[in-house]
Amino acid sequence: MKPFLRWLGIVALALLALQLFFILRIAAMAVIDPQSTTFERSEVWRVLSQKSSSSWHQQWVGYPQISDQLKRAVIASEDDGFRSHGGVDWDALKKAWQKNAVAQARAARQTPARTSSSRPSNSPRAPKIVGGSTITQQLAKNLLLSGERTLLRKGQELVLTLTLETFLSKQRILELYLNSVEWGDGVFGAEAAARHYFQKSAARLNAYEAARLAVMLPRPKYFEKLPNSGYLTERAAVIENRLNSAELP
Repeated sequence: MKPFLRWLGIVALALLALQLFFILRIAAMAVIDPQSTTFERSEVWRVLSQKSSSSWHQQWVGYPQISDQLKRAVIASEDDGFRSHGGVDWDALKKAWQKNAVAQARAARQTPARTSSSRPSNSPRAPKIVGGSTITQQLAKNLLLSGERTLLRKGQELVLTLTLETFLSKQRILELYLNSVEWGDGVFGAEAAARHYFQKSAARLNAYEAARLAVMLPRPKYFEKLPNSGYLTERAAVIENRLNSAELP
């Protein structure tokens, strides 16, 4: 029994030390710009391991050097309750779970009976999974966590989200997010995205350009390859019309 309790104590201390490490890192981000995120480092490793020809683009810019149009567009597209919630939008999360459950049930009903003669091309598409994550949750995941989808990682994401909201202002959270989020293969942050897609600084983005970048966020690599996507154009127009209703921190 004693060895088990000793092992349990070691695990508890390790978890406590990890949380303390995360808290200290997040507290430091109130005044120190992070050099990279966990997600960015994983992407660097992917590029190196695959010997990809992708280049790397990222340039940190301060909050005032990012167009208000882009800030509003990202909030309108990704998290319209950003200014008011405490890091987690529980209503949006509940709706996402419900949508996922309905999509899974529909896919199960539509799945044809498999036979040995069934062709792979006849297999139904997997249902689209809706996330329901806020900007703060996305930042927590990108900054410090891996991309795996487990209950343990989601629990850690929740703890980090609440820690970010405790130690940092909404403005700082949005600044960190806009400087670190992925906008294409090897393209990270608003400044790199603005120069990559529109050959201008993030400060000079107009309303429609900002809306297009915001709509790309859930699938940046996909839309990077499909710049003439009808969905991208139509959705950007919708987001552009919602800019004035998006509240900035």
